[in-house]
Amino acid sequence: MIKRPQYINTLLAMKDKDFIKVLTGVRRCGKSTILQAFVEELIRQGISSDQVQVYNFEDLDNAYLQDYQALHKQISDKLVAGKMNYVFLDEIQMVDQFEKALNSLFLKDNLDLYITGSNAYMLSGELATLLSGRYVEIKVLPLSFAEYSSRVPQPALATVFQEYLDRGGFPYAIQIDDDRTHKSYIDGIVNTVFVKDILSRKKQSDAALVEQLARFLTDTSGSRISVKKIADSLTSSGQKTTSPTISEYLKAFSEAYLFYRCDRFDVFGKKYLSTNAKYYPVDQSLRRALLGRKRPDFGHRLEGIVYLELIRRGYQVYVADAGDLEIDFVAQKEGVRDYFQVAYSVVDKKTYQREVAPFFQIKDNYRKILLTMDEGSYNDQGIEQINIVDWLLETSFP
Repeated sequence: MIKRPQYINTLLAMKDKDFIKVLTGVRRCGKSTILQAFVEELIRQGISSDQVQVYNFEDLDNAYLQDYQALHKQISDKLVAGKMNYVFLDEIQMVDQFEKALNSLFLKDNLDLYITGSNAYMLSGELATLLSGRYVEIKVLPLSFAEYSSRVPQPALATVFQEYLDRGGFPYAIQIDDDRTHKSYIDGIVNTVFVKDILSRKKQSDAALVEQLARFLTDTSGSRISVKKIADSLTSSGQKTTSPTISEYLKAFSEAYLFYRCDRFDVFGKKYLSTNAKYYPVDQSLRRALLGRKRPDFGHRLEGIVYLELIRRGYQVYVADAGDLEIDFVAQKEGVRDYFQVAYSVVDKKTYQREVAPFFQIKDNYRKILLTMDEGSYNDQGIEQINIVDWLLETSFP
């Protein structure tokens, strides 16, 4: 089991606090393993196993508990009186009307409740209404490069990063050495998300369109796109569709955490823009699963890794418009703003000048960071150039 201290420490900080802890993320990103590790930590801290209840609703042994009343009774009957109890409900969205059980359980003084789900839809419906202000969402992503590389010696980092670019960070997948089996496993994750989290929620669903849209988003990752552009492009390739249909499926992809949408921020106008967003796949392994061995744009792949790392580090992330120029990301947290440009290499002087030009349009004093695969770190007129692998392995950051 790869240690994921970021999530364990977050859960420990929230332990016994009066709100529900909701872990969300794409299927197979490691939510269940994080819960397991947290339970083991509670036991190490002296919590009796009688005070802990764990239910995984993908396990058929728990099928009878997919009725919210049966689940509520089971949990209530097993609570240890006079002590704090810790209840873990994994893939709670599989329980019919689960929000009713959660609402009632939340009223108990001696119960600390943790749940996981693979679709943001569960947080936008009845649960949000019933438990408004009573839960905190913890967003779980596949392995970061720091987590992925923690199992290998330092001298191999350059090679391991290339592997990470290709094979991604789904926790179980990294144990699979055989290339064909690895691809089959990732295909299975994608197809499960398609069927369980997207198609099953649409009254009129189109499996072929969903797959084509996923391929399009992966292929154009890092490029600004509009709903109309997507609809026109797919229609011209023989997959007839409309802008409203594409909008619905884009929302479903985001709710299933398969793709993350990065909206625009006008630096000069200081306003958020909702058109011509970028989409990034949740993991680099999706590229091969959906596009095969098509020649990749390494710059855009690096962008995707940086974007997800900024999300992990708790930033709100946007594409930055600086007049007629674009900065890859503006990242904001606790009133602080950082700007990021991402490029494979800027050894060529013209490439370097092109990449840093947008920074000179910005007159504030926030950090301006250029991430590349080039060796070394530099500071040129306040612009920091950092090797992307070194940046990904930082143990402390704002």
